[in-house]
Amino acid sequence: MSILDNYRALQQEIAETANACNRKIEEIKLIAVTKKQPWESISSLYKEGCQNFGENRIQEALSKIKQAPQECQWHFIGPLQKNKVRKAVGPFVLIHSVDSLELASKIAEVSKQLNLTTAILLQVNTSQEKSKQGMSYEECYQNFNDFLSLPHLEVQGLMTMAPLTDNEKIIAKSFERLRGLKESLLKDYKPFNQLPHLSMGMSQDFKLAIREGATLLRIGSKIWH
Repeated sequence: MSILDNYRALQQEIAETANACNRKIEEIKLIAVTKKQPWESISSLYKEGCQNFGENRIQEALSKIKQAPQECQWHFIGPLQKNKVRKAVGPFVLIHSVDSLELASKIAEVSKQLNLTTAILLQVNTSQEKSKQGMSYEECYQNFNDFLSLPHLEVQGLMTMAPLTDNEKIIAKSFERLRGLKESLLKDYKPFNQLPHLSMGMSQDFKLAIREGATLLRIGSKIWH
């Protein structure tokens, strides 16, 4: 199958899964993860109607952003080092991987200098694996007011990565914990907005993520292979 065949089949699977669990397809956005893919390949998805792309390396992303039409929406989904924050603020519509108050503070500082408001997601390690980045559930909950109080930042929701396992119950539990955290934050903190986004679900587990309330799916290999 071609890249476009894969993309169309994926869109169909997303729609069928959403319909099966009584969710509106409009609530779910596919972010095509384009790392290691040249713009020449990515452009075929753009022509097909895809406008949201995810990158996990700053320099690689900036090169593609220069080549892409302005209406493309670029998401930063990889680990963000504090010394790369200045390059990340501005080009990306959403930074998914804010895993500490220190990093959020740096993004706020740079955003203020550039007179911008930067949209972020708080990355939570819901699987509690040492190899995974992200705050603990408790750390995110306890520091949430501090995140909200940072100027020039808009906290739009939460992000997680499921554990690498074939056990669907374990994967679903990881996604369920993120949804539960969002519900607790909305109930207890009454944030400035409604935390519209849960970024969770990749090529191998996006259907489980949809069932648990994902609004942003980060999918790459299912498109490109």
